[in-house]
Amino acid sequence: MNTLTTTKKFNTGFPLILLMLSIFTTSLITSCGTKVKAENNQTKIDNNLISMDIPPLKERTGELSKAEEWTDTKTKIAELNAKIQTNPNDIKSRLKIATIYLVEARITGEHPYYYPAILKILEGVLSLDAKNFEALTFKASVLMSQHRFKDALQVAESAKLINPDNAYIYGVLVDANVELGNYEEAVKMSDVMQGMKPSLESYSRASYLRQIYGDYPGSIEAMLLAVKAGLPGSEAYCWSKKTLGYLYEQTGNMKKAENAYKEILVERPSYAFAMEGLARVEKSKKNYDAALKYLDDAAAIMPEFSFHEEMADIYALQGDANKANAKYMQVINMLKEDAASGHIVYLDLSKIYIKANMIDSAYVYGMKEYEMRPNNIDVNRNMAEIFFIKADIVKAKEHLSVANRTGCKNPELVALTKKIESAQ
Repeated sequence: MNTLTTTKKFNTGFPLILLMLSIFTTSLITSCGTKVKAENNQTKIDNNLISMDIPPLKERTGELSKAEEWTDTKTKIAELNAKIQTNPNDIKSRLKIATIYLVEARITGEHPYYYPAILKILEGVLSLDAKNFEALTFKASVLMSQHRFKDALQVAESAKLINPDNAYIYGVLVDANVELGNYEEAVKMSDVMQGMKPSLESYSRASYLRQIYGDYPGSIEAMLLAVKAGLPGSEAYCWSKKTLGYLYEQTGNMKKAENAYKEILVERPSYAFAMEGLARVEKSKKNYDAALKYLDDAAAIMPEFSFHEEMADIYALQGDANKANAKYMQVINMLKEDAASGHIVYLDLSKIYIKANMIDSAYVYGMKEYEMRPNNIDVNRNMAEIFFIKADIVKAKEHLSVANRTGCKNPELVALTKKIESAQ
């Protein structure tokens, strides 16, 4: 397998961004160094404080229930629960269930159910072994998925102290530092990860960092390596190829993007994010009915808010403001439901409120996110857009300066930069 450094093509001195891809194998426990054994300091559990019950597997519906792996998943969960019934202190079985639930969250989009369920399982493990490396690593991953980035960074750092020789924990450190705007540190963590274990996961992170630094050719190069390293048809492989397709979109190569999305659906017909990609391709051709059909199909598979956001965007392009705003409000309600499960969605809400022309609300949620992540370029891009709409060009330029500090060439950022710099 080829290796590459994150900074290979940097000449300037990552959506979705958590990449929880190595959880799809059991390699975390044994790869890149000696497995850290649990200390013999198990404590008696007070069930009034920590529930050791395992939340049930959530039943799949529709097309996802027909997937080949679903039967195997249910069988495996039943076997693991039986082991835990026999031995409640079976840490290994509890961690395997958490791993399977992490996969289910990605496949089904049922994040409001699975993330709290996984955290409950992990707290049970940590009550048995407070320094369990795998549990801390999984916990950091879930916190990342919930956009609790500072908490995720703290947990990941504590896991690294326990086992500094495991590649996966450096991936979590990449993700957390990226989201907090610590890009130089993220690059360092990415290079360490690749040096330990060149893989789909490390290539994906290198790709995203190259994109952040404006190197789209290098980003595509790294993502091609990620796709090549994946198992065709697996969720991780499809995610990587979907991300590759999006990179093609952002660089104007819609035909390559379309081919990537169609190839995914040959391997995994129920992969809803590939349908969303094809919807954007059709939207670029102004084939709005075809685009909406792809989005309807995707939304029937999993409850992902971005599918409905894309629908609203198309309604707006069709000139149906009422239908667009109604759909934007549906997205806002979906995000607030997600927030009720512990997911921080301030930035997502702010962006939707901008589209719905509710700028005061966009500002409120944008500032909530900015207060937590003042160095993140995407957060500052969002604030620059809000201040531009509010005709506060001075503040818009302040945030724009931060948004452009890595040389990112995101098409939306490039367009916004032109508008603000030309404003009087």
